[in-house]
Amino acid sequence: MAEQKTAEIFDLQGKSTGKITLPTVFSTPLRPDVIKRAVLAIQSSRLQPQGRDPLAGKKTTAESRGTGMGIARVPRVKGGGGRAAFAPSTVGGRQPHPPRAEKKILKSIPKKEAKLALVSAIAATAQKETVASRGHKIESVVQIPLIVDDAFEGLTKTKEVEETLTSLGVLDDVSRVRESRKIRAGKGKHRGRKMKQAVGPLIVVVDGKGLINAASNLPGVDVTTVSNINTEMLAPGTHPGRLTLWTNGAIERLGKLYGEST
Repeated sequence: MAEQKTAEIFDLQGKSTGKITLPTVFSTPLRPDVIKRAVLAIQSSRLQPQGRDPLAGKKTTAESRGTGMGIARVPRVKGGGGRAAFAPSTVGGRQPHPPRAEKKILKSIPKKEAKLALVSAIAATAQKETVASRGHKIESVVQIPLIVDDAFEGLTKTKEVEETLTSLGVLDDVSRVRESRKIRAGKGKHRGRKMKQAVGPLIVVVDGKGLINAASNLPGVDVTTVSNINTEMLAPGTHPGRLTLWTNGAIERLGKLYGEST
C-alpha cells in the first residue's frame, strides 16, 4: 500500500495552521490517455445533433432531357421554361453531402474508465511539474496541492477573494488569464464568443454559494463543489494539471467519495 502524503492547511492570510492527510486518491498514477477519452465524452454530450430531411430538394418530378438539345443535362421540371431542379447546383435543389441525422456524435466511455480518469485528474492537481506544464504561474503559490481553511467558503465579496488569492500566491495566475484575453479570429466573434482567454485556477468547495458569486468576477476562475467536480474541469482541453485550490472540508469530503485509488 502506498504511503499517504500530508499537506499543510493555510488560512486566508497565507499562514500555515496545521496539516492534513491527503486521501489515497492523490496517489493515483497519471493517465493522460484515459483523461482525454473522458473529456471528449463529456464534450460530445454538449454537441447539438444536426440533420436534414432525406427528401429535401427532391420533392419534384424534374428529369434530365438527355443530350442532343444544346442544353445542360441537369434535371429540369416538366412543362415550359425548362427550369432546372433536383441537382445540387440548382435553385432549391438537394445538398451534395448534407449532415446525417443518424450520425452518432456521442462518445461513450465505461463507468470504471470514467472514474479512473477522474481520480487521475485529481491526482494530477497535486503534481507541481504537471501543473506548471499547463502554463500556470505557480512560482508564488505557497504549496501544491493548495489547501485553504474552510473560512474561505464564507467570503461573499470579490475583493475579499482577490486578497486571499494574493496571500496564497494564486493571483499571478489570474493576472495571466486577464492578459491573455483577445478578440477571436474569424466569424466566431459574431456568434456569441467574441473574446478568447486562457483557463485560470479552479476552486473546489463543499458548499460556498456566496463564494461562487464572489469569484465569478475574476477572469478564468471557476468554483465548483466537490460533489459536482468532473474530469473536464480538472483537465480543460484534455490537458491534466489545472491549478486547483481545495478547501479543508473539500479534501475531507473527497476522501469519503474517492478514498480508494483505482
